[in-house]
Amino acid sequence: MSQNTRSKLHSIAALAALFALGAAAYWWQHRPAQAAAAPAPAATPVEAQPVELRVLAEESQAVGSLRARQSVMLKPEVSGRVVKLGFSDGQRVRRGQVLIQLDDSLQAAQLQQAEAQAGIARTQLQRNRELLAQSFVSASVVDQAKAALDVAEAQVALNRAQLERMRIVAPFDGVAGIRQVNLGDYVKDGAALLSLEDASSMWVDFRLPERDLPRLRKGQSVSLTLDAMPGRSFEARVEALDAQLDTAGRSMLVRARLDKSAPELKSGLFARVSVRLGERAEAVLVPEEALVPQGGKQFLIKLVDPKAELPLTEKIEAKLGQRLPGKVEVLAGLKAGDWVVTAGQSRLMRGEKQAIKRIDVDQQGRRPATASAPAGAGPSAAKP
Repeated sequence: MSQNTRSKLHSIAALAALFALGAAAYWWQHRPAQAAAAPAPAATPVEAQPVELRVLAEESQAVGSLRARQSVMLKPEVSGRVVKLGFSDGQRVRRGQVLIQLDDSLQAAQLQQAEAQAGIARTQLQRNRELLAQSFVSASVVDQAKAALDVAEAQVALNRAQLERMRIVAPFDGVAGIRQVNLGDYVKDGAALLSLEDASSMWVDFRLPERDLPRLRKGQSVSLTLDAMPGRSFEARVEALDAQLDTAGRSMLVRARLDKSAPELKSGLFARVSVRLGERAEAVLVPEEALVPQGGKQFLIKLVDPKAELPLTEKIEAKLGQRLPGKVEVLAGLKAGDWVVTAGQSRLMRGEKQAIKRIDVDQQGRRPATASAPAGAGPSAAKP
């Protein structure tokens, strides 16, 4: 082989080697990822608990005020000077008892005068009837005498009514309040003098939104608590519904009667009312710590397959219902047998499904200590 031919062969071999080295370098830089060589992503350890199904009472909350069975502010119908008080502050009084006496000397004199005039008219009528029987007077004279007697008796009734107005009496049995008047005071007509209350039974008045109206009925159970008496609760029954709704607040006035009254209950006490509207047989409840607020909404992390060794998670928006101590009702998205994450949600809030490693907790919500924990070690020594 000539020298020229060998040089060409060497050049071709060098070019082929360079091409092979370039192809190998390109392949090395763009080689496909080896799934078996890449380490699998670690499952996120979280705590999770199953949802709870419970019979849940549907209740509507409201605020109201206590009202006595009967309560009135006594006011005089006429002006006058107080000459007698027939009660003590806070005393129990009877119906018809005179509580305040105004000076009635003028009205008593006018009544006496009217009664005397009525007596004269009565006597005159009797005499004219006797004369008519003897034909000494005409029938018209008797009629005039009868009319005069009617006028006199009407004047007596008027003066007697004016005399009665000078006395302020109890309209019903009850407890008198603190008087706003003293002996010798001159009071104007319509002035507030004394409150009277019959607390033998108590009502509570409150308002409910119009959406609850279809489920309201007479005799419905009501429970209430009073800020003035912490730790105590009272039961009541719906007594009446108002005839119309309040168009300004779109609410209905409701009155309920307390089953049992108590001497310490007073009108005007502030009450927190709960009305039982019905119940749901299978309400879904989750622990409050399962909720994650985000953007003004509440979210839950749900396990897609709770029985899997490394279950996946799903982020769902929580539509909440009633709240109980440590629990909250979820209206949609969960069913019996579902689990929700209660701790460690921060790494699962991106939205895509992620594998997790579930750490079981006991009924008190504590992580169980492992057998390898040294004796006397605190909770931090036990590893999940």
